[in-house]
Amino acid sequence: MSNKKELSKDQAAELLQVLKVRFEKNMNRHKGVEWDKVQAKLEASPQKLWSLDAMEETGGEPDVVGVDKKTGEYIFYDCSAESPKRRSLCYDREALDSRKQHKPDSSAVDVAASMGIEILTEEEYRELQTLGKFDTKTSSWVKTPDNIRKLGGAVFCDRRYDTVFLYHNGAESYYAARGFRGVLKV
Repeated sequence: MSNKKELSKDQAAELLQVLKVRFEKNMNRHKGVEWDKVQAKLEASPQKLWSLDAMEETGGEPDVVGVDKKTGEYIFYDCSAESPKRRSLCYDREALDSRKQHKPDSSAVDVAASMGIEILTEEEYRELQTLGKFDTKTSSWVKTPDNIRKLGGAVFCDRRYDTVFLYHNGAESYYAARGFRGVLKV
């Protein structure tokens, strides 16, 4: 990933091909959506294409999961079977700064911001789980409500026993099996 936040023509073409193949393989995720229209929007949004590349490079396997009814934007989620490779992160900068020892490299909120994406909300995470079985061995931080975060906590989700669970943890905690899933609207 470069600081320029724009892909070369070759990189863009390669990513668009990867996204197209994934789109066609997983039509159940985006019924009624046409790839040509998605591609046109992506080609007109080089910075968002760069963000999708960042999602791809970190193992997120981004794919279209819907269309925002208000804005007409295509919604991409990380659709990898397990939480993407961006793991061992505490929840946010405040949590990272509060750690005195054994600090992780960064926080989920900071990494998402650097990629130009947002962390899934609990509602978005549950929507994703209607499209398949995700995080059966890992877990993913989700956007934490302010009232929980003010008390030092953060929330994460996973899928166990064919059920999606929402849990809590101290925001400064981090685990090798916990990452985060992102959302990007184009």
